[in-house]
Amino acid sequence: MFATVGDPVGGGFVESLARPGGNITGFVIFEYAIGAKWLELLREISPSTTRVAVLRDPAVATGPGQFGAIQTAAPSCRMEVSPVNVRDASEIGRAATAFAQTPNGGLIVTGTPLAQLHRDLIISLAAKHRLPAVYFERFFVTDGGLISYGADFVDQYRRAGGYVHRILNGDKPADLPVQAPNKYELVINLKTAKALGISVPPSLLARADAVIE
Repeated sequence: MFATVGDPVGGGFVESLARPGGNITGFVIFEYAIGAKWLELLREISPSTTRVAVLRDPAVATGPGQFGAIQTAAPSCRMEVSPVNVRDASEIGRAATAFAQTPNGGLIVTGTPLAQLHRDLIISLAAKHRLPAVYFERFFVTDGGLISYGADFVDQYRRAGGYVHRILNGDKPADLPVQAPNKYELVINLKTAKALGISVPPSLLARADAVIE
């Protein structure tokens, strides 16, 4: 049973989302379409942003998948996107510094364990180079990031518990489809917004599930 896997098909855990086909099933942490939402949120909170560095891990299936979804949505948002690998701290630092040399830049940090590993570095680089950034989970924002939009982990684990109950009562994992999140949460850090000189639109604040001041 898994509760927060990015791409269980690409990772080889299940044959398909509808019919897992083995002894494991569960819940994905996001659908790739969320990439367009991240891009829209960046445009909404920072309308002057026209260039976006997308931090992703190219070594896992979710890396190219998330970047592809963002890249597809970029023309409609009038933004230019470019990938940045998150394999190690020095690579992230060099790429962020080079990207920040040209104005009107912003960041999208996609869902990957390496981004979580380098969370403090990524947040500090965004602050140092005054880059508005959208993150995939709230912990980045509670640690000083600007804004996040991602699955509600509490709800994910609650639903996973329901699947465990069904399996213990005789259901086969192979017959239980892998499900996407039902609940997403939007979190905004107003202190970080102020430091970046960003005035958060009231309409965006009204939609936020949590606001850090």
